[in-house]
Amino acid sequence: MLAQEIVQRVQLGQRSPREVVEDYLKRIEQLEPQIHAFIRLNPKALHEAQTVEERLARGESLPLAGVPVAVKDNICTQGLETTCGSKMLASFVPPYSATVIEKLRKAGAIVIAKANMDEFAMGSSTEYSAFGPTRNPWDLERVPGGTSGGSAAAVAADMVPVALGTDTGGSVRQPAALCGVYGFKPTYGRISRFGVVATASSLDQVGTLARSVADLALLSDVVSGYDPKDSTSLEAQPQFGQALEAPVKGMTVGIVKEALAVGNSPGVLAALERFRMVMEGQGVRFVEVGIPTLEHALAAYYIVNTAEISSNLARYDGTLYGLRVPAEDSVTTMMQSREHGFGPEVQRRVLMGTFVLSSGYYDAYYGKALRARAKLKADMDAAFAQADLLLTPTSPFPAFRFGEKTTDPLSMYLADIDTVAVNLTGAPALSIPAGFEGKLPVGLQLIGKPLHDEQLFSLAHAFEQATERAFARVASSA
Repeated sequence: MLAQEIVQRVQLGQRSPREVVEDYLKRIEQLEPQIHAFIRLNPKALHEAQTVEERLARGESLPLAGVPVAVKDNICTQGLETTCGSKMLASFVPPYSATVIEKLRKAGAIVIAKANMDEFAMGSSTEYSAFGPTRNPWDLERVPGGTSGGSAAAVAADMVPVALGTDTGGSVRQPAALCGVYGFKPTYGRISRFGVVATASSLDQVGTLARSVADLALLSDVVSGYDPKDSTSLEAQPQFGQALEAPVKGMTVGIVKEALAVGNSPGVLAALERFRMVMEGQGVRFVEVGIPTLEHALAAYYIVNTAEISSNLARYDGTLYGLRVPAEDSVTTMMQSREHGFGPEVQRRVLMGTFVLSSGYYDAYYGKALRARAKLKADMDAAFAQADLLLTPTSPFPAFRFGEKTTDPLSMYLADIDTVAVNLTGAPALSIPAGFEGKLPVGLQLIGKPLHDEQLFSLAHAFEQATERAFARVASSA
């Protein structure tokens, strides 16, 4: 069931929030053993549903009344474990909730579960969780994408109608594409990061996932907006719902030629051509644009990403909180705590980041990456001078098999080749389900100008309305 249907039925008294949550808990019980989308369920979900019912009885207006939501496990929830998919935080219970959690509950949503993720949001497949991998509902032998793979798989399998993830280099959009759902990464600062466990602070953003553009807009309207607790928060009023009916005739979309140069699978290219043909029929104009620096975006991203990871994860040393391994002296305790608490991908990125920030290498690597980041921003601005929105694949290929890329980290990093530029420049982007390759979904990425996020929803909704919705649900037999 879609979120909008749930809200309508709850507000009309046709279903109670408790009944909705009970139905979803039954579906989770049926599918979770195969998919493993969650690290833990919220034991207070039914109590929270009852509270929502009481608020409705008092006449409160709740835009997400009774809607169950899955939340990625790096978003703090007061009284409920937040582990970041890591042994390091396996028993961490936050004393407060992230701003987005407070907004969800204020709107009448119920946090039903914490979703599985790559450890500390590092990966492209959700294979790097300390609690085991999540499986793609379309094919259980394939990955759902990462790092928000648990959130995307849960939405695709209708274990929840909507979910929150985080996007550092494509971690909402890429799993959305591989699972056949919508995934939105906003302009940097439009959704508060307060209470989100940091991976790379200049890149991280909370994102939203749903099976329809209307549901995505509904959720995004609720969680967006200025937050005084977040120093990077922007004062921009969310208007995603209103954007759904905005006309797209006369809009210009720039197809980024560098994103189509090599490496895209036949299904991805077919989906892009289909999107162009459908939207030309809606009066949208397409042009080819160039972003010369795009070929360097992945290299620049992984230098910036690992450098910020090295800094942010220095706090996990076994002294204040997190895993502590007893040893004869404090230095050994710190070393063993990090060795046992962090998985291989986290250790790899911490080491890489420490190296690029070290004396003698800072200018050669990190300084050069910052200059490439600035040039990429300038090139994207030039492309936006020719088009309202930009279009690329979200992922160059559909979901890959488990283990296919874990032995080759560089191959895994290439899975993010189409998405990292957006995080480096702070732009908004939206992945839309746009076709299939065999039985596997593929997605396309719409990129907007900063603070023009709503335009993405206008175009995505127009495409959704103009085509058959082949991605509404994954069969319960998944």
